[in-house]
Amino acid sequence: MIIMIMIRGVLVAPVVLMILFKKKYPRWWFEWNLNMTRFSYRINAYVYLLTHDYPNTDEEQSVHIEMEYPENGTLSRGLPLIKWLLAIPHFIVLAILMIAVGVLTIIAWFSVMIFDRYPKAFFNFVVGVLRWNLRVQAYTNLLITDKYPPFSLKS
Repeated sequence: MIIMIMIRGVLVAPVVLMILFKKKYPRWWFEWNLNMTRFSYRINAYVYLLTHDYPNTDEEQSVHIEMEYPENGTLSRGLPLIKWLLAIPHFIVLAILMIAVGVLTIIAWFSVMIFDRYPKAFFNFVVGVLRWNLRVQAYTNLLITDKYPPFSLKS
């Protein structure tokens, strides 16, 4: 866990500095972050039994993530320094919801094994939590928006 936090800091710090001093987000960095996010959510979809396709590194498969590039000058200079602080309520709620996602995934696994189907309500809940997590990640880690994410499972 500590290593993941350190890696995230190494990846976020240069973007924070570029936005703070240059007020610009390099296009190549955005593309790299977008592709890494797409791949990580393909892995999440596979782990949470939302798809049976093994995650591919270069094809979208069943997970489609589109994010708008933040044009130069549209992001606030100082906000990246405190976004993580503003998102603490989201982190707390998402931590609780991720525990629920883990439990529901285990139950869904048994449901798939016994009844050969994934309960629709479980599927919608897991997808909703992943969407919420993506919105918070876009706000705090990817730094592509200054719009505060809503507390909602809907998109």
